[in-house]
Amino acid sequence: MPIFLPDTDATEQFGGELFHSLSPKCVVYLEGDLGAGKTSLVRGYLRAAGYSGTVKSPTYNLVEEYTINNQKIYHFDLYRLNSPEELEWIGISDYFQQDCVSFIEWPDKGSGFLPKPDKVIRLSTQGAGRLAEMTACDGHHKK
Repeated sequence: MPIFLPDTDATEQFGGELFHSLSPKCVVYLEGDLGAGKTSLVRGYLRAAGYSGTVKSPTYNLVEEYTINNQKIYHFDLYRLNSPEELEWIGISDYFQQDCVSFIEWPDKGSGFLPKPDKVIRLSTQGAGRLAEMTACDGHHKK
C-alpha cells in the first residue's frame, strides 16, 4: 500500500521507521528518479540508528560506509556506473558477505552483480511530496 510523504522530514521519518523493522543483514533496493528522496530515506535510517554526521549521496564514491554500534551500513549509488562489470572492480561481493544493511540506489545499473533484495522501496514525486511503495522480496538476507 503506497504511503504519502508530504516533505523531506516525512521521508526521513519513514527511513527512521525502517531502522526498527529491517533485519541487521538485509539488502534494500531504492528505486526512483533523481530527487525522489532516496538519500533522505537513508539519512532517516541512519539518524534513527544514532548517526549524527553528514549523510550525502555516494554518487561519486559509489558507496558510503557507516559503522554504528558495531553494525555496518552501506549506502550505494550506482547512477554513474557505465556497466555492471565495474562493480567487480570495487569488490562488490565482499560487501554482502558480512552482516550489514545495504541500501542500493539505481540497482538496475548493477544487474547481474547484486544480490536479490529483501525489500524494494520505490519513491516517486507526487506534487510537492513523495509516494513510497515498499515490497518485500524473497532475498537471501532474512533473519
